[in-house]
Amino acid sequence: MLSWARNSTIYRLERKMMTEKQLFDAITKKAKQKFEDISDAQIRAVADFAVKFAYDQNALNDVAYAEISARSGARSGKSKKAIAFKLASKGIDGDTVVAALDGADDLYAAVVFARKRGFGPFRRGDLDEKRKAKELSAFARNGFSFAIGRTVFEMERQDAEEVLQPSSMF
Repeated sequence: MLSWARNSTIYRLERKMMTEKQLFDAITKKAKQKFEDISDAQIRAVADFAVKFAYDQNALNDVAYAEISARSGARSGKSKKAIAFKLASKGIDGDTVVAALDGADDLYAAVVFARKRGFGPFRRGDLDEKRKAKELSAFARNGFSFAIGRTVFEMERQDAEEVLQPSSMF
């Protein structure tokens, strides 16, 4: 079983970066399927072995995972709140999440979001009350504060392009 856990860990971590919780859960689920008559204690031992093996090989690092995910999320238009929620759901502890989001800029992310959705300075059509409500509520649903949503909504295109310059991102 331990040999299988080692090989399964290598296979999973070669394919994608995972958190400790994700690896533990994946090994637990697969062990239940693979081995009949396996006890809960044995499943836990196999999953613990897999996590320890991954740490010993330096293939598992929740801090690096959080930092990479935070940068990627901000570049793709996700708010700090949305990124924090996603990282927490993947088992990253709160202090690590706060440290990873330390330099993130919600204004930059909101402008990227607006560009993707054609909102605010990137709007192509006419603005009516229905469209205004739709745009402002989309910012809120995606975790941006009302102030940030309003700022991007009222921005001129040139100002938005300046925010998107590479030097303005964390």
